[in-house]
Amino acid sequence: MILARALDGRRVVRLSGGLQIRVGDLTTLACLLVAILIAAIVSLTVGTTPITLGDAAATLRRGPGGGDLAFAIWEVRLPRILMGVLVGGSIALTGAMLQSLSQNPLADPGLLGLSQGSMTALMLIFVLFPTMPQGVLPLAALGGGLAVGILLLLLVGRGNAGGMAILLMGIAVETTLSSVTSVLVLYTPPEVSLALADWMAGSLFRSSWNSLATFTPWFALGVPAILLLGRSLRSYDMGDQMAMSLGENLPLSKPVILVTAVLLTSAAVSAVGPLAFLGVMAPHLANFISPTSGRGRLVLSAAVGSLLVICADMMTRAFAGDIPLPTGLAIVMLGVPMFILTLRLRAMRRMRRQ
Repeated sequence: MILARALDGRRVVRLSGGLQIRVGDLTTLACLLVAILIAAIVSLTVGTTPITLGDAAATLRRGPGGGDLAFAIWEVRLPRILMGVLVGGSIALTGAMLQSLSQNPLADPGLLGLSQGSMTALMLIFVLFPTMPQGVLPLAALGGGLAVGILLLLLVGRGNAGGMAILLMGIAVETTLSSVTSVLVLYTPPEVSLALADWMAGSLFRSSWNSLATFTPWFALGVPAILLLGRSLRSYDMGDQMAMSLGENLPLSKPVILVTAVLLTSAAVSAVGPLAFLGVMAPHLANFISPTSGRGRLVLSAAVGSLLVICADMMTRAFAGDIPLPTGLAIVMLGVPMFILTLRLRAMRRMRRQ
């Protein structure tokens, strides 16, 4: 490992295998990880049960069991924080992958219908088989997401269609499935409709150590995805034709990227429900903080997504009332102003360069 300069003059760390990492990206990642750690620590103290930092530290040292404070931290808040980190990173990572694949900055799991496929399958399970074991839900979500992914591949062709065709076909599929979920919500018994509407808003409320253990293996897929697909996604950022000229095997890599996105999205939806707009916001915020591509963009997007979900969950617990604020709504309230600000600052930056 040596410190050098790239062709554009920026300092990079070159590894023995030929991989190089920009020093700026490493610095940004370190800052984001520190921010995630700080947000997680503060989140331990926020909720209906007031806890100071000293009490939280002492409770963590003692371990689970023994009083209301231990229950609040070990059984409620800590699983929610860890689930927020994993789910936020997965959805943001998926959004960055799909934006590169489709060459469209608005692409995310919801827009391409992947989230909707998983959500429709789960809603059918909730309505038709309400006594189904919890362990089947991730498999049902995976089946719905894979069905949408396979349908997209059949409709646009394996590697033969451009990113815009994938995006437009995904929008058509998502719209069709949205009508199905609307029918399920409207024509089911009131108590079922309320439960479905609450779940569709996205929430970490049901997070537990069991659900965390179920979701973690699916999240582990993101690590090899970053390592193996980063180079392909950097090629796709320059367009399909340029990717082909660089030696990218489109009929192979496109389905692999899409299936990986389906796996991460389906697991996230089954764990917490859909978190709308997170897959769009996080990659753009990460790109504004440190413009990069390939593996660097995937890692930074995942870190920003984790930070947004932790902060949004902390907001839901800080302002908890008779009607709890869904995490998905809190993410929109927190992230959209930041998203608009970054777009405005980016536009002003471009105008100064002209």
